[in-house]
Amino acid sequence: MDLSPLYLVKQNFPDRGIKDIPAEIAKQLAASPFAARVKPGGKVAIGVGSRGIANIATIVRSVAQYFKSQGLHPHIFPAMGSHGAATAEGQADVLAHYGIIEETVGCPVISQLEVVSVGKTSEGVEAFMDKTAYESDGVMLIGRVKWHTDFAGKLESGLFKMMAIGLGKFAGAQRYHTYAYKMGLETVIRSVGRQVLSSGKVLGGLAVLEDANHNTAQLTPVPVDNMEQQEEELLALVKSWMGKIPVPHLDILILDEIGKNISGAGMDTKVVNRGVQGQYNPWPDTPQIDRIFLRDLSSLTYNNAVGVGMADVTTDRLVEKIDWVPTQINSLTASTPAAIRTPIHFATDRECLEKIVPTVGKFDYREVTVGWIRNTMELSPVLLSENLVVEIRKNPILEIVGPAREIEFDEAGNLVGMLGDRELQAAH
Repeated sequence: MDLSPLYLVKQNFPDRGIKDIPAEIAKQLAASPFAARVKPGGKVAIGVGSRGIANIATIVRSVAQYFKSQGLHPHIFPAMGSHGAATAEGQADVLAHYGIIEETVGCPVISQLEVVSVGKTSEGVEAFMDKTAYESDGVMLIGRVKWHTDFAGKLESGLFKMMAIGLGKFAGAQRYHTYAYKMGLETVIRSVGRQVLSSGKVLGGLAVLEDANHNTAQLTPVPVDNMEQQEEELLALVKSWMGKIPVPHLDILILDEIGKNISGAGMDTKVVNRGVQGQYNPWPDTPQIDRIFLRDLSSLTYNNAVGVGMADVTTDRLVEKIDWVPTQINSLTASTPAAIRTPIHFATDRECLEKIVPTVGKFDYREVTVGWIRNTMELSPVLLSENLVVEIRKNPILEIVGPAREIEFDEAGNLVGMLGDRELQAAH
């Protein structure tokens, strides 16, 4: 198998990272109306999700500290639907792995699954809220605003989705996804979010925006009176910052890992151009990718393999790691059974490539275009095959770091990690 050598390519995305996150949060929240809406000495429930948000422990600690400085009593609760295998212990463990425990954030973390109904939407969808949040004097949300992996709209992932599927816990998530199968997820998110807001329990949210380097780039307090419109504006902004695979077409994408800490779908569908129902290249503004070779699971995904079904080939080692309980719960709750279909799999990386490369319609394997990324959040640097050099050189944000290198395998037949060596450090 004689494939083109690979260049290590740095994408010079603009650095929008906030240098002093605690100071920025203190400044933003001081100008917000949130604390004034809670009675003196009141309890504030802070909802935190399960995604791999950069600096999340620092953000949560800073928000909790703000409310404490106002004489209020905050606690953290997981707002994450069916994640953590849909158990209270599992969801607390997810937060703990991000460093969100009482000792580090300075307030209790209360994880449980009981919910309270807050009425029905005009479409007849019953809305739910975490019981401890409902029993507090006000609910504060911390959520990253970004594109969703299942659909495209003006409102996708963010505070509204957290109000629906996160605050509704497992009970709500199941029902909302069932309604979404016919109504569309954006419609359900908007409808349930409005119903939750009508309860009067929500103080507002802190919208977290990240740049293409996965840096915390903007921290915006979002009050309830214009949350829907403001979130639409924030989503449009963050979409304009989105990092992508920097060539229009790849025959093969090598993906080191997927995980719930990386994307709700395991891999970001709008990076790899796959649909959670198995569609190939459904997103028109995303590079076309013909085959995906998935190597492993992230160590922070709890062996949840949601997203494995979007790959074309994978390794035996990944399949052997899968914990089918959380994987099935998560996939079936989201009504996406195709996302956990098991791809063809082989013992070694070499065998995976040997089997999948001949399926891209090229007799000369040196003409096969290859890209290699660690995961769909880390898009700089990337590895791109030498036969893409014309595309690379005409893109002004790309920088080739060092000479092209042949793809190498170790004695066990697995790829030598070209994204983990000294050139990678130099590229950063």
